[in-house]
Amino acid sequence: RWLPVLRRRCGVAGKRLSGTGLAAEGRVLRAVLYVYHSRLLRHRPYLALQQVEQCLKRLWKMNLVGCIETLAGLIPKKNTPQAHAECLVPSQPMLETGALKVLGGCKLILRLLDCCCKAFLLSVQHLCSEEFILLNTVASGLLSRLWFVIQYRCVLQSLISLYDVLSTSLHLVSETQQMPFIKGFTFPSDISNFLGVNVSSEVKKQKARMLTTKKPTGWLKKLFPTMPEAVSEVGKKRRFATCTSAVKNRSIPRPVDIGEPVL
Repeated sequence: RWLPVLRRRCGVAGKRLSGTGLAAEGRVLRAVLYVYHSRLLRHRPYLALQQVEQCLKRLWKMNLVGCIETLAGLIPKKNTPQAHAECLVPSQPMLETGALKVLGGCKLILRLLDCCCKAFLLSVQHLCSEEFILLNTVASGLLSRLWFVIQYRCVLQSLISLYDVLSTSLHLVSETQQMPFIKGFTFPSDISNFLGVNVSSEVKKQKARMLTTKKPTGWLKKLFPTMPEAVSEVGKKRRFATCTSAVKNRSIPRPVDIGEPVL
């Protein structure tokens, strides 16, 4: 009964980890760090960005997607109709290796979310101080997108649900045939105890911190001052009249100037 569930959970977790969102944000992050490397070696948001990039690099280096795909390939696709029929299942060493990598991946993604939240708050703080406006604007947008991609695609939740099935499978296989591969480590039955935090409450806390932070609107108003109402109304009327005349004279081949002078 658990074989189709395990295969399905492996497929969902592999797709969400190997999606284009995480890879694209990782490439943009590496490009930003490369451009600003020689100028911002001691800048706090830059150092926080380096921690985010380190977590992403470790996540790809552990080859979690490849391990999940290998595990899914060992599960037979056709289910036997008999209740007591024999069937091939992944061995205990393969299940232990997959469970251990999933545990490490959950820890890394939880650390990645925390680093994204801290780096985002630092970028906004320095943005309010009008320091390195271009870098901090790009960094805050990049970090919020990366955090949102992980949450929107439910990457951490898919790995947690995969570990639940892996833990049940490992228990059943070890009862059938004892072949322990990883010694000196007890696989937790509840992954929340291993992670040490409640994932849903931690994510809600990070989201609240990112949404309630102070918004840097002062320098935006300096760069883009608001137009007075009289000037804006005159501009609207002028644009409407010019566009109307342009529509009426659309058959005339001569060029029509639909712009307005910049004072």
